Amino acid sequence: MSSSWKFVLTDALETVLPTVEPRPIDRALSRSVFLGEDHSFQLAVQPPAKARASSDPIKINIAGSAAPYTKVYAVDLVPATLPAFPDHDENYLVDSPGLYPDPLRRLPDGRVEPLVGHWKSTWFDIRVDPSARLDGTTTELELQITVDHGRTGERLYADRVAVTVVNQELPPLDIVNTQWLHTDCLLDYYGGTAYDEDHWRALDAFVASAARMGINGLLTPIWTPPLDTAVGTRRTPVQLVGIRRTGDHYDFDFSRLERWLKLFAAYGIQYVELAHLFTQWGARATPAIDAEVDGKLQQIFGWDVPATDPAYRSFLQQFLPALQQVLRDHWDPSKVIFHISDEPSRDHLESYRAARAVVEDLLQGWLVADALSDYDFYTQGVVRQPVVATNHAEPFLAGGVDPLWLYYCVSQNKIVANRFIAMPPARHRVIGQQLFALGARGFLHWGFNFYNAVHSRSHLDPWKDTCADGSFPAGDPFIVYPGPDRTVVESTRHRVAAQAINDHRALQLVRDRFGPDAAIKIINPDGDLSLTNYPTDPAHLLRVREELNSLLRKA
Repeated sequence: MSSSWKFVLTDALETVLPTVEPRPIDRALSRSVFLGEDHSFQLAVQPPAKARASSDPIKINIAGSAAPYTKVYAVDLVPATLPAFPDHDENYLVDSPGLYPDPLRRLPDGRVEPLVGHWKSTWFDIRVDPSARLDGTTTELELQITVDHGRTGERLYADRVAVTVVNQELPPLDIVNTQWLHTDCLLDYYGGTAYDEDHWRALDAFVASAARMGINGLLTPIWTPPLDTAVGTRRTPVQLVGIRRTGDHYDFDFSRLERWLKLFAAYGIQYVELAHLFTQWGARATPAIDAEVDGKLQQIFGWDVPATDPAYRSFLQQFLPALQQVLRDHWDPSKVIFHISDEPSRDHLESYRAARAVVEDLLQGWLVADALSDYDFYTQGVVRQPVVATNHAEPFLAGGVDPLWLYYCVSQNKIVANRFIAMPPARHRVIGQQLFALGARGFLHWGFNFYNAVHSRSHLDPWKDTCADGSFPAGDPFIVYPGPDRTVVESTRHRVAAQAINDHRALQLVRDRFGPDAAIKIINPDGDLSLTNYPTDPAHLLRVREELNSLLRKA
C-alpha cells in the first residue's frame, strides 16, 4: 500500500469536509439492513499534498457477494454562502462560507477525481431489492473494495465491508410524510412548457426520488401554489386544472390532474397535498388562478382579489365539488390534504378565520391542515389539524393535541433537528426517532426542490446557490438537485432523511411485534427524548438501529 495516500472508511453519519480528517467507522458495530433499504457508508480519500500525479483519477473497484447490489457515488462539493445564521447553536459543523459536500454523483465506472491535499468522499449504497431471491432468514453479504491509481495502476487501498441482509421488508410508513415538490422550479430550470412530455419526464424522476426518500405525500398544484411569493408577483404558472369561464359559469378539465394521480400511484405516493386556497402569511388574498375567458387564457384571481371576494366564493362553489368528485373517483379521500393558508401568525388570526369561513362548508368531511406556530389557532378551533413548528411544539404537546403533525424549516435553526448542509447528519436522522417517541402523526417540509430566491423574486441555479440568494441556511430550500436530461441528483442528506424514516418503520415493526413499550425502551430508556433534547452522537443512532434490527431478527 502507498503511504502517501490516506484512506478512511466511515459511515453515512459523517460529513467528509475537505479540511478535516473524518471519523473512522466503528468496526465493532454490526451492520444490517432490510430488503429495499439502503445500507450506506463512505470511503474518504486524501491524496498527497505535493504530488502533481495525485490529481489523476483513482479507480474504485468492488467485488464480492454484495457487489451486484451496490452503487457507488462521488460526493461533490457545492457552495454555501450562508451555512448558518450568526446566532447559531454549537451543533453545527461549520459556519463560514465555503464549499461543502452534498450531491451524490453516480460513478458507473468507479473513477474518482481526488482533491489534491484535501479529503473527498466516495459513497456506497448496498440495497437488495425485495424481489431478490435470498436464502434463509438473513443473508451475509460482503463487499470487497480496492482502489487503484488511475494512471499507474498502483494498488492504493483494500478493505472489506460485511452487511447482514434481513430477508423481509420494513412495513410501510404509518404516518404522513408530505413535502413540497415545486413543479415550477423544474420548468424554470429545464425550460419548455408546463406539462409537456419533457416536463412530465422530470416530474417522474423527482416523484420517484421522493418515494426513495420515504416521502408518501407531495404538494399538488391544482393551481400555481401561492407560496413563497412576493406580494403583487406570481410564480411561473404550473396549474394542473384547466378552467374555462363563461359568464359566471365554470367548466373544468381534470385530465392532467388524473395523470398526476397515476404518477403518484406508480411510485406509492399515498397522500395528495393540495395547493393552498389562499395566499401565505395571513390568507388575505386569492391564489393566482388562470382561466380561458372568451377564448383567451388570462389570470382571473390573484393578489388583487381579497380572500372574501364573492366572486372567489362563487368560483369555489363550482370548483371544489367538481375537484372532490374527481378525487373520490381516483383516490382515497381520507388521504387528501386541503390547506387554507401557510404559516399564519397571531396577527393573522382574524384574516385566517375569515378565509376559512369562505370555504368551511365546502370542505366538510375533508382533512384540512395548516402549518403554524401559535397555539391560539388551535385552542380557538380555527385550525383543527395543526402542523406545528418543532420549536413551538411544547404547548401543543402539553395540551395533548392529537393527532399532532410537525414541521421544520428555516426558522427551526437552533436546538431542534433540521437538515441544513452545515448540520451534522445525526441532527438530520434523529427526527425519525422523535416522531415515533412523541406519537406524531405527520411531518411536513417545504423544501424538496425550491430553486428560487426568497419570495421567488428570481430563479436560481441550485448548483451555484444553495441558500436562496443568501436568505436561508444552505440546504434548507432543497434536498435534491436537477441533473442532466431532466434526471435527479440526490444528496447525502436525502439518504440520511430516508434513514430517519426507515428508523421509524423499524420502530413500527418492533411496536407491532413486541408492544410500544419495547420500542420506546430502546430509543428513550430515560424518558427524556424530546424535540429539544436528543442524542447527537452518530454512534448512538447507529447502535440503536442495530439493536432494533437485532430484536427483529431474533423474532
